[in-house]
Amino acid sequence: MILVFGGTTEGRMAAKVLEESGATYCYSTRSDTQDIQLVHGHHVTGAMEVSEMVAFCHEHDIRLIVDAAHPFAVNLHRNVVNLAERISIPVVRYDRIFPPHDKNLVWCKDYDDAISRLEEYGITKLLALTGVNTINRLRLYWQGHECWFRILKREESQSEAQKAGFPADHLVYYEQDDTASLIERLQPQAILTKESGMSGGFDEKVEAARQAGVKVFVVERPEYPTADGVTVKHVNGPHGLRRMVEKLLPEFYPLHSGLTTGTCATAAAIAATRRLLTGETPGTVPVILPNGETIDVDVTYGDGYAAVFKQAGDDPDVTNGIEIRASVEPSDHFEILGGEGVGRFTVPGFDYPPGEPAINKAPRQMMRDNIKENVSITISVPQGAEIARRTFNPRLGIEGGISIIGVSGIVKPFSEEAFIESIRKCMQVAKASGSDRVVINSGGKSERFVKAQYPDLPQQAFVEYGNYIGETLAIANELDIKNVTMGVMLGKAVKLADGNLDTHSRRTTMDKDFVMSMLHEAVIDIDISDLTLARELWERIPQNKLQDFATIVINHCARYCAPLLPNGNLTILLIDDNGKIYHS
Repeated sequence: MILVFGGTTEGRMAAKVLEESGATYCYSTRSDTQDIQLVHGHHVTGAMEVSEMVAFCHEHDIRLIVDAAHPFAVNLHRNVVNLAERISIPVVRYDRIFPPHDKNLVWCKDYDDAISRLEEYGITKLLALTGVNTINRLRLYWQGHECWFRILKREESQSEAQKAGFPADHLVYYEQDDTASLIERLQPQAILTKESGMSGGFDEKVEAARQAGVKVFVVERPEYPTADGVTVKHVNGPHGLRRMVEKLLPEFYPLHSGLTTGTCATAAAIAATRRLLTGETPGTVPVILPNGETIDVDVTYGDGYAAVFKQAGDDPDVTNGIEIRASVEPSDHFEILGGEGVGRFTVPGFDYPPGEPAINKAPRQMMRDNIKENVSITISVPQGAEIARRTFNPRLGIEGGISIIGVSGIVKPFSEEAFIESIRKCMQVAKASGSDRVVINSGGKSERFVKAQYPDLPQQAFVEYGNYIGETLAIANELDIKNVTMGVMLGKAVKLADGNLDTHSRRTTMDKDFVMSMLHEAVIDIDISDLTLARELWERIPQNKLQDFATIVINHCARYCAPLLPNGNLTILLIDDNGKIYHS
């Protein structure tokens, strides 16, 4: 089991990440004031000393600790490391994303140093945004100068301020004013804040002060403690946390995540750039993902290139294990080129025009965000041309290799979002092809049959929906596609006719009672008590009644599907196992 020390934004995110596993875990906070809904997690409240933590971990068979507490929770961090040392288990420190130190701010090592720096700069009127627990630490300053403290408007916080002897009329509250409003109202010479990271509103506080011409003093976050023999792994986002849990406690998640081709290409480009500029060849490189967090990616090196072998995790991905290379040369501008095995766009409808390498917008932006130097990057995939034949690329109008893709940078196993996003991209390309009709179908078999009905349509006009009929039709409506034909085979059709817009077998099965009601509606009297597969109906229904039954099934499907395309025309074709097509 996993024990999370939370109570922060990162704590909430850690809980969300762990909930994805369906496994139980424990979520610990000092008080019960944090409103958090857990399904598989057990919320434990109350501060614990190290000895109590040890007993708790033994009792609940804790095998991994996730420390997602506030960066300034020094005592808790120290206790967590001591706990890990005593019971020999690893720690994942879920930290915040911190912007680089701005030289225009006054950085202070601790609160004593902050007092010294405030005096040095002659600050006599201060707005302190460091919280109620720092009132005592800054006593020597506020006893001799005008100072306001912003705190939470809670009884316990107000009580702490009162105990410290701080004047109540100089307390201001998070719930009432934002930083900019406070600065405008109080007119301080400076603000004092903690290096609280992006989720702590650090940038907002700094920007508000900068706009008002107010000096900013920052107390640096303390270093995370270490101890001999204790494994502490640092992450700063949800993807990194999941990947680290998968590595340290593999059995916690039944399925493991992977990396997109975009992340692999970015990591290879980072490594190749570093070797070009410094001669260094590290075995792992840090990659900033689109959400701002950083993960480490393993890299290798060859003659004139760096490479990453793609890990798809447990996602059924034909690109799993392929080598993605990057070679880098000096340049007077930043550019990204496609080499061997990287496809090229041949039709409109993508992020880039025909002729450009099939490297999508998100991966290109990742490379630019991670590599600040002006260099020429060439991405290549030695097996790309061969692998591409087993992907959507040929039907999309991408020729010569695979695409370098990925919106989040991470592949979640069997990701519905990823599949639906691929449907969206196919629909966009279909519309851009100029075709007056888009034909959606469940897969290669049904598409082969339906194509005979529309021999003049371009390849890009045919889109596979898999099981996501509802989502595909909704996308067609969003894109204002006026004419849609849907080919469907009987197994999916009887589910769809019953109102199941997602026909995956893990979500819905054939309802024989509903099938019987459709047979009665078509005035067909046959016994289906032993029916196991819907396609058996093609053999059991009398030949002269097949069209009647097909009409009933199509009409029921249309009842649920047509409303999803309110401004367009939907044609539904029911296909039997031999390719015969029935219209309503």
